[in-house]
Formats: sequence, structure tokens, C-alpha cells
Amino acid sequence: MDEKNLSLNEPLSNIRQKLREWKQIQTEREKRKMSEDKDKKFSIWSEYTDEDKAALEKLSAGYVDFISRCKTERESVIETVKRAEAVGYKNLDDVIKSGTKLKAGDKVYAVCMKKTVALFQIGTEPLENGLKILGAHIDTCRLDLKQNPLYEDSGLAYMDTHYYGGIKKYQWVTLPLAMHGVVVKKDGRVVEIVIGEDESDPVFCVTDLLIHLSQEQLKKTADKVIEGEKLDILVGNYPLKENDKESVKKGVLKLLKDKYDIDEEDFLSAELALVPAGKARDLGFDKSMVLGYGQDDRVCSYTSLVAMLEASNQTFGKTACCLLVDKEEIGSYGATGMKSRFFANTVAELLNACGRYSELAVRRALKNSYMLSSDVSSAFDALYASAYEKKNVAYLGKGMVFNKFTGSRGKSGSSDANAEYVGKLREILDKHNVHYQFSELGKVDLGGGGTIAYMMAEYGMEVIDSGVAVLSMHAPWEATSKIDIYETKKGYSAFLTEI
Repeated sequence: MDEKNLSLNEPLSNIRQKLREWKQIQTEREKRKMSEDKDKKFSIWSEYTDEDKAALEKLSAGYVDFISRCKTERESVIETVKRAEAVGYKNLDDVIKSGTKLKAGDKVYAVCMKKTVALFQIGTEPLENGLKILGAHIDTCRLDLKQNPLYEDSGLAYMDTHYYGGIKKYQWVTLPLAMHGVVVKKDGRVVEIVIGEDESDPVFCVTDLLIHLSQEQLKKTADKVIEGEKLDILVGNYPLKENDKESVKKGVLKLLKDKYDIDEEDFLSAELALVPAGKARDLGFDKSMVLGYGQDDRVCSYTSLVAMLEASNQTFGKTACCLLVDKEEIGSYGATGMKSRFFANTVAELLNACGRYSELAVRRALKNSYMLSSDVSSAFDALYASAYEKKNVAYLGKGMVFNKFTGSRGKSGSSDANAEYVGKLREILDKHNVHYQFSELGKVDLGGGGTIAYMMAEYGMEVIDSGVAVLSMHAPWEATSKIDIYETKKGYSAFLTEI
């Protein structure tokens, strides 16, 4: 305290007041210093042993392979079922048909329309006591072909698309795109399509106007510079016959017929998506990050699945569940989205297979459950710092992320987790040495987002959003930190072990 600010001739009350103010200033200085020291604290990497780093790289390699091959919900479900069956999971439909009663330790899975899947490992407690659920989504932003997509204009063949999910449309032009999906023939035969992933495959692209003629285009706002109806993919230029009407289109149809036995009308019963072509890659000189398509939310889907399968030999009290759903990016509607009755119906079937079914038992099972809504959060990007509130944002390399609530602006559309549940999770994570952070999506009034949490919360269960921080979320290529992926998998494993 400076003697200029304190005189012994002052009244005692003034001296006491100034002492209190001085102490408050010193306290604030200490808090700032502690905060600065915390920021300067060694990174999580420095805590890792060589064994930890080897485990991290193994998980990362598996993850990169998964998101490089599984770019649609169908592909993700096929891979999930394959891995589950390899550790002893059985199809719940087969169990029901056989009349076999489920008991503690049994492992079953259920699939909804080949786009949503749920894994269950039966616990020793009655299902009415609730489940412990890891719930993520396996759909991601993309361009879907329309039902009448193919046309020719000025000697070029195009396919018309309808974008899926919240995208910045200008990010999808001039990228090499691959086609993934299925075409279903009238006789029920399913033709699986993957074009553009092999080096010998052709790719597709959305064209853009050259810079030399873009004066008018560049005056448009970012949401209008590329319009949805302009996101058509270029697919051909070789005419089947010279001077024949729509000869380029006919050439494309002949190629499809010869290779895949697909006629033009078969597009009516097709589900074909355009996604960025190519594999996910290590990012950065130090290879500390992953750059890949569809990390929202396959990064949480994969880590949830791995945690669930790694626990296949454990004995649980509460029944464990890994739920991977479709349609989250468009509001979770439809038969394969979280708003459908698939999950509740499946829980009812489980109770029946355990010999304990009643409508009340179903409601109790759902109400008494605990869930981690496994979804990504935005990571702080120093290039766009003004969009974030730095004290309440996730950072790459700081571990697993929790969002106590999501929603937009005034928490609209949010599921806000109970403080008691958050406290319980903190205890579990600290016990298992899991690094974690708490975050909001961005500044309060800038926007927001949601997950499947609020739909599950409608059952009355305890739910919180948790997952991995992502840079460039919803872009064709997104970035994550390997250490966050590893810590999140550790967190999911701890949740399954302790809840």
C-alpha cells in the first residue's frame, strides 16, 4: 500500500476501509496469477508415459481408419455390428425368435433400418433400475442426390443434389467428392455404391465461377455466394454418339448400366451421398491432430463404441448401452432419428426378454438411466477469437469436453444437466485420472446448437453432453486433437465402469 494513499491522520474507519480495498486488490492479483499459471501449466502430453502415447496412437490409427471407410450411417452400422459380433454380441431379433431369456452378462444389438444401432450388455441389476448409456450420432453433413438427379446441359452431364445438415455451401465447391450409398432395385436387390475412394476411381465435383468473372458473385453475402440449387455435381462430358440429343447423359447411363445394372428410374429408390473423397490424415508437423471428414460426430461414435466393446468382459450392475443414431444433423426426425420410438421399443423388448416386461417397467428403466450424450463441441480458434468467450470454451489438447447445456442464446432448445449429476461425473473422472474441461459453444448471442440430449431427457433420465472439441465443425474437413480423442475414450470407459 502506497503511503500516498494512507495517512495516520485519517480517521480509523477510513484506514480500515482502505485496508479492506487493498486486500481485495491483492486477492484479485493472486486470482489472476493463479489463472495465468494454470494456462501455463504443462500440457497433458507431458504427463503421458511412453505406454500412454503408444495406446493413444493405436486408438488414433483405428479411428482414422474408421472415419476413412465409414462415411455414411449404413457403413457405420455395418462396421459396428461386425465389431460387436466379434466380441460375442448377438442380434436381439434372433434372441427374441429363439425364445431365449436374457441374463446378466449377455450381449445383444438391435438395428433400425440399417442406419441406427444399439448395443446392450445386460447387468446384474433389474433393468428397471436404469441403464448407463453412451449415445452418439453417425450421420454427418453431405450432399444427397435428388430422386431425379441426372441431366445434361451444354455438353456436360450433372447430377442434382440437396444438401444435408447445416453447411456453409461455399465450402463444398471444387472439392474432389466421392459417391457412397445404395440403389435398391424393384425386385429388392440392393446395389452398394462407393466411387471415388480408390486411387483408380473417378471423383466428382461442384464447379465454381472463375475469379476473372466473379465481380458480381463476390458482392453477395457468404450464405448466397453459392446457392443450394447450384450444388450440382459434374459427372460426365463424353458423348455416347456425336450429334445425338443428350448423348453425354446417355453415355453416363450406359456406364451405370454396364457396371452396376442401374437404370435411370432406379434413382427413385436410391440413397446416394456425395462426401469428401480421400482418407483422414494426421495433421500438423507433430502429427498431434487428425484432419478428416465427418468427425462430428463419428469421433464420439467411435470412442463410445470402443469403450463399450473394451468392456465386454466386465460385469456391470446397471445394463450398459451404446446407442448410435441417425438424423441428428436435421433435427433427429424420422424412423431412424432419436425422436422415433426405436430406443424405447428396444428397451421394452429387452425387458420382455428378461421376463420383466410391463409398461411401468419400461418407464422406470428409462427414467432411472444415466446418459452421456456423446457429441462434439466447438474448439477455440485464435483466428476467430471474437466468436468465443475464452473462460468458457473448449481448447484443443485440454481433454474431454462437457457442455452442461447447449441450445441457443437464452438456452433455447437446451437440455441443462443437474448439478448433482455433474458432481457425480467429476468424482468418477478424477478417480480415473481423466482430463476434462467444461465449455459453451460460443458467445451467448451468436447462435448455438443442439444434440440428442434433450430428447433423452424427456424420459426423466440424467443427461449431459460430452465429447471432443472440433475445429471447423460442419466443414468438409474438420480437425481434432489426438489427445482429446484418447481422453474422451477414457472418460467413456470410466462412465461405464462406475455409474
